[in-house]
Amino acid sequence: MIRVMAALDSRRGIADERGRPWHGKIPGDITYYRSKIATGVVLMGYGLYEVLSQPYPGGTNYVATTKDAPLRDGFMAVHDVRAFLKDATEDVWNVGGAGLYSSTIDFADELYLTKIQADFHCTKYFPVYETAFRLVSESEPMTENGVTYTFCVYTRAK
Repeated sequence: MIRVMAALDSRRGIADERGRPWHGKIPGDITYYRSKIATGVVLMGYGLYEVLSQPYPGGTNYVATTKDAPLRDGFMAVHDVRAFLKDATEDVWNVGGAGLYSSTIDFADELYLTKIQADFHCTKYFPVYETAFRLVSESEPMTENGVTYTFCVYTRAK
């Protein structure tokens, strides 16, 4: 099963040049995120790898990269992401960023989206997904530090 995990604002924005504009404002989302990806395979883009100080605990951390330079301990390079996903035998959590989401959304079976009810004027976006996926669950709205959000799960439409 290929699952995508992302937080997006009301315009499908996921980040700007400095990162996620809501960083630190919704700790409930971080708890949810970490609980979901705690086991199994995590696939991330090189940009996310660069900002992490250590691998996510509990699973294998793969980094989509075209670079030949070795990665830090605990991370494994993936040079052909589409082949990696096509041949995956374990559950994979795709945690982005924008380029990785866009190039692999067609492999996703499920989307775990934190939908933030505000426009953060992002410059990086989650791909259009609404026609290819259907909503199967949505939490009640939660508000932390003035930011309201819901947890939504989508499955690929048949």
